[in-house]
Amino acid sequence: MLSPKDYALQKAKLARKTLRTLTSLKSAVKNETLLEIARLLEERRDFIKEENKKDVERAREMNLKPALVDRLVLNDKRIDGMIKVLRDVASLPDPVGEVIKMWTLPNGLRVGRMRVPLGVVFIVYEARPNVTIEASALCIKSSNAVILRGGREAMNTNRALVSLIHEACERTGFPKEAVQFVDRPEREIVWEMLKLEGLVDVAIPRGGESLIRAVAQNARIPVIKHYKGVCNIYVDKDADLQKAYDIVYNAKVQRPSVCNAVENLIIHRDILDEFFPRMAYYLGKAGVELRCDEESLNVIRKNPKLSFVKAVPATEEDYYEEFLDLILAVKVVGSLDEAIEFIEKYGSKHSDAIVTENYTSAMRFLREVDSAAVYANASTRFTDGNELGLGAEMGISTDKIHARGPMALEELTIPKFVILGEGQVRDDFGVPEEWKREF
Repeated sequence: MLSPKDYALQKAKLARKTLRTLTSLKSAVKNETLLEIARLLEERRDFIKEENKKDVERAREMNLKPALVDRLVLNDKRIDGMIKVLRDVASLPDPVGEVIKMWTLPNGLRVGRMRVPLGVVFIVYEARPNVTIEASALCIKSSNAVILRGGREAMNTNRALVSLIHEACERTGFPKEAVQFVDRPEREIVWEMLKLEGLVDVAIPRGGESLIRAVAQNARIPVIKHYKGVCNIYVDKDADLQKAYDIVYNAKVQRPSVCNAVENLIIHRDILDEFFPRMAYYLGKAGVELRCDEESLNVIRKNPKLSFVKAVPATEEDYYEEFLDLILAVKVVGSLDEAIEFIEKYGSKHSDAIVTENYTSAMRFLREVDSAAVYANASTRFTDGNELGLGAEMGISTDKIHARGPMALEELTIPKFVILGEGQVRDDFGVPEEWKREF
């Protein structure tokens, strides 16, 4: 058996050898490959579910957190979602080779910027086997090679999915070596892969904060990341409360185990007594535990209809916490400025929203909140490549270098300068004319 170092090196070299072929592939081949993967997923969904069942049963035997088990499960709805992603990505314009901008200089040089692939992308992720499909789809379409390293808890499912991807590649002529799968569980392989400068171009970790920090701390290659999703929703004094009830409920309850679920609810003091009792009732009925500051806790305690709601005093640490569960921290503020300051202090620059009918307040929030995705009157749950019309995503970036927000097709390319000339030389410094005549 190869050592972790040699194993990582082998995978990276196999992936890198495909890059020149990938950049020359026509869009039709890439699209055909994606549609063939979708067809195989549809045809063999029972096989995929059987392999996934092995992983889920093992995860439960290991007493993994419910949120992790939930991310691991592949049911028909989620398989349908994977098929939709493949078809959506196939339908999108191919970004590779696109000239973003072109201008002409006084000396006649035409200068432009062309999108090209990043190269070899190493993605490290936990639990969610749908990432195997999403990452492969995006890298296939953007002509990147990808090295997939899912969690050991999803090994059977991921192995099955990659087998379908490779089969589709063989049928369409797409180089299957461009989709590499780490089928060994040793963590040392990850650390070795992160050292491969010159072979691996970028790492994208997708999972819990501890995983992402470990990748960032051990990498010698660029890492595109977000550490956690402490998302906030601010219900302004000028909010349409009916909108607010649905937005907050959706952002917390629909799928609490994901990074774009809301963790902090911020309420303007002027509407606290009108808005919060009904909001607390809805959240309590859904089983949400509320961790409240003194003002919001008093609203619950004085209302007999809310006696069933589980509400406890919030600690300072609660407002920093990514609960990934049916838990929501609540804070009352006296102004938009105070709400923005709260988000700046406790948020993670992932996704934040304001609910308001005041245009000026909405625009201030959108401009001044320094996050990857900022919303006015919509749920934070839309921070997702597919939901935002991008087909899919490799993950969410809160970095400020290269890409921010969902890492989708365009974000998997990078512009390079292309210059078209007709013999121009700088400062007219060419071969002297007399030398040309002499020879």
